[in-house]
Amino acid sequence: MKDKLTDASEITVGSPSRARTIAGFLDQNPQPFELFSERGFLTITGRYSGTPVSIVSIGMGNPNMDFFVREARECLKGDMVVIRLGSCGALIDVPVGTVVAPNASVSVTRNVDFNFLRPEESTGDSAYRINTLQKGKPSDWPPPVLSGVVNASADSFYSSQGRQTSFPDHNSDLIEQLQASTADLATLEMETFHLYHLASCWGTHPSAHREDAPPLTTTAVEPVMIGPGSVIQHSQVNPSVSRTSTIRAAAVHMVFASRLSQDFITPEQVDQLENWTGKARKIPPTSFLNWALRDI
Repeated sequence: MKDKLTDASEITVGSPSRARTIAGFLDQNPQPFELFSERGFLTITGRYSGTPVSIVSIGMGNPNMDFFVREARECLKGDMVVIRLGSCGALIDVPVGTVVAPNASVSVTRNVDFNFLRPEESTGDSAYRINTLQKGKPSDWPPPVLSGVVNASADSFYSSQGRQTSFPDHNSDLIEQLQASTADLATLEMETFHLYHLASCWGTHPSAHREDAPPLTTTAVEPVMIGPGSVIQHSQVNPSVSRTSTIRAAAVHMVFASRLSQDFITPEQVDQLENWTGKARKIPPTSFLNWALRDI
């Protein structure tokens, strides 16, 4: 995997099925190969119009995003471009199937110090914390997607997204709090803030990159790999990270549900939308994939 020692372009998705859909648009020569890790991640690496690219299915949530960004960064010497392509709920009046490219994100986290059983004892404390903006997408992100808006990333699927369960979550007005505290808020999901945060931290403190850092693991792993054996010679690779390398991050959200109208996307619409967002080479050059890869 010598390409992975220099620059890398990566699309991260939640589900393996979405990864395979997007991988269907990779060049067939050389043949893409697959790696399924003990982490549960599916990686499909190939070329898109001649440019090396990896599509990585990581599941849901900030912890998996943290695994992905940090471990992929340790495999590279050069620059890293990451696009998060995932589903979201809409907090504005747009139809399901809308594609959104947020230029910033806020974090919504459950306050574990709040007394959820006796909220009256948590005087002056909020059950949820809404953190400051993290900017990711550059201002020249092109149409045809909805842009210039803000995303909210929650630390859970239920309580921190205002969904009601049998637990005493005290979140009945959380969506209203979000909308009141954050201008231009449009989408709600679970991963974008942490991606933007890590990219921002990397760019802010280049002197903190350790070129002599120990490996993340000292024991062998046995991933499952499918594809040409000539590109799987990676066990002896020990790249050091360049102090001048960058991480460029962006997110593309597909609206699967409207939190206002309670409309939900149909399976047929999901197939159509995933094919449209993945089929960048068959739509105008202003597509998100062509934009993200243009300088690599």
